[in-house]
Amino acid sequence: METTSAQARSARDWVGDVLVDTHWLSEHLGDAALRVVEVDVSPARFQEGHIPGATLWDIYGELKDADYRLVDRAAIREVVERSGIAPDSTVVFYGYAPALGFWLMKLFGHADARVLDATRETWQDEGLPWTADVESPERAAYALPDEDDRIRVRLNGVRDAITNPHRVIVDTRSAAEYEGERFWPSGGMEDGGRAGHIPSAVLVPADGIHDTHGAFKSAAELRRLYEPVGVDDEDEVITYCTIGARACTTWFALTYALGHERTRVYDGSWAEWGREPATPVERDARR
Repeated sequence: METTSAQARSARDWVGDVLVDTHWLSEHLGDAALRVVEVDVSPARFQEGHIPGATLWDIYGELKDADYRLVDRAAIREVVERSGIAPDSTVVFYGYAPALGFWLMKLFGHADARVLDATRETWQDEGLPWTADVESPERAAYALPDEDDRIRVRLNGVRDAITNPHRVIVDTRSAAEYEGERFWPSGGMEDGGRAGHIPSAVLVPADGIHDTHGAFKSAAELRRLYEPVGVDDEDEVITYCTIGARACTTWFALTYALGHERTRVYDGSWAEWGREPATPVERDARR
């Protein structure tokens, strides 16, 4: 099999065993302890085809409530258990927002979560196993522990961070979203919502994190990407986007590629902030 850059990319210069390449995953698909999860915003692509044995986590349908906030612990436990995930499972995430799934498992202290270092398309281009058949894994029992609030921040915490010189807010969206030209990444606005960005936020779009095969860039490349943020080890970093997917991707890169342990995700992100009438919003040029 021809080696692509996605296969050749390794996690040697990252912190922890958090990335797997396509070769590793294809070789371990039959492992009893392995659970594969595709994370997307709708069931459509998953139903067309997916990695054999994978289950779907639907962001809008299962992980977010009607106000785009993260569902409660009981609802998350239901998603985890019906996916066959137990405390000793190795869980590999892929798809539209794999880092969001990874972050969610780490929020509840899961030991062995990983991200596929490639896109769905790269997996298919390499001729690896693919199916439209939907399997239902045996249900697991998982009493989720308390949330790890070191990696999550809510609206009031972000509001407090705006004027704190030791807290850096990173906007991971596009320039058009940051500058208030659109509310949603697709280009649309939101009735009753305001487009723009959180005051003091620094724009570093998450689309600079991956190469053309969907593999994460090296730690050295990512360090250069985040140089404009000017973060030191004592600063707390807060990432946000629209619904949390790009924010979690940036958190993942900062935490595991650059080893910045004081990074938290504002998972309510712009879908919450921009729809709250009392939150401050700026629409100036990018920083």
